[in-house]
Amino acid sequence: MTSTVSQKRQYDPVSVSPLSFWAATAAEREEKFKILRDERPVSWHPPLEGALMPPEQDGIWAITRHEDIVTVTKDWETFSSAHGVQQEEVPAEILEAAESFLGMDPPRHTRLRRLVSAAFTPKRVAVIEDQIRNQAKQIVDDLIEAGDCDFVEQVSKRLPMWTIYEMMGLPPEQREAGAHAADGMVSWADEDVAAGREPGEVLNESLVTLLTLGMELAEQRRANPADDLMTNLVQAEVDGQRLTDEEIGAFFVLLSVAGNDTTRNTITLTTKALSDFPEQKELLMMDYDGRIKTAVEEFVRWATPVMTFRRTVTHDTELRGQRIAAGEWVVMFYSSGNRDERVFTDPHVFDITRDPNPHVAFGGGGVHFCLGNQLAKTQLRAIFKELLFRVPNLEVGEPTYLVGNFVHAVKSMPCTLG
Repeated sequence: MTSTVSQKRQYDPVSVSPLSFWAATAAEREEKFKILRDERPVSWHPPLEGALMPPEQDGIWAITRHEDIVTVTKDWETFSSAHGVQQEEVPAEILEAAESFLGMDPPRHTRLRRLVSAAFTPKRVAVIEDQIRNQAKQIVDDLIEAGDCDFVEQVSKRLPMWTIYEMMGLPPEQREAGAHAADGMVSWADEDVAAGREPGEVLNESLVTLLTLGMELAEQRRANPADDLMTNLVQAEVDGQRLTDEEIGAFFVLLSVAGNDTTRNTITLTTKALSDFPEQKELLMMDYDGRIKTAVEEFVRWATPVMTFRRTVTHDTELRGQRIAAGEWVVMFYSSGNRDERVFTDPHVFDITRDPNPHVAFGGGGVHFCLGNQLAKTQLRAIFKELLFRVPNLEVGEPTYLVGNFVHAVKSMPCTLG
């Protein structure tokens, strides 16, 4: 959308739009975020670079304070998710297939989320928790056997996809294809992932692969129920309604993507933090069971695996004195909100005892609060119990990061077992 008002605006001199900004370190980005938080918490910038195609928008509103991120998140009637949450302008049918209820607002969002939630019965949750504990143990068994290696490849990359595809009931021989496609959905611009293909080709192939896997599995479970989450999904019913195969396929895409990079990168970045702050590691090991619940909240605040989400404004509004027109984009910078000194004491310190810890790593609350947050926390509790006590001398080197404005992703990180 191009408006006369937006054409007259001046872009902020502290730019968060270029890929060079996202190629900098988190600490270097934070220096600019702090200026914006303190002086211009709602600021106007060119569209963020790195989108699949140049958006029609003249710019984006950067929301950098914690309080404002929460306001935008909770007010879905003004700040809509139904036009997408990433820095892309995509057709509605593609959006629906790729983002499921993440790219919807009530009442559609409410209906679909209730149906999906109905599949997570207490019995199913208990089974999933047992699976995660067993997976974490096996992964650390394999790490000990492997010795010095790439931590991402050997540990943090394995747990999320193993958890998701085992609980869904996806056959083992199809899991590698699913995991590769999930990578492609968020890393399509990365040369290693693209492997010579055009970004649009990577994204399309990845989406089709995941949709096909999800819908074929749904069809199989309708005909032959099994003891897995996919069976629960096809059988879930609320007020006489059930999920369609298309809705289940889209949820399978969402679960594969959202459950992959977020937990993977939180595991990686937390392991680096425990290495950089050894006193915090010692503190956690002294009373793991007593401190891990609070510590996990700090893990996700510190990592902030999803760095940005956008919303589209549904009607002319105002935020901190800035007039925002209907159709314009606001982008919530979670990385900035989770370092806001107005909310967090010493936000640049990794503190496993931080309490309260109202981070926005799972979103800022409201109807879009992350459905998978408990699953992620269960994974983090399980893997770090195994890592800390079975490889207590684990040391990691410097991470190699994926350059992008969406996921705080680590491509590789060397480790030694000591």
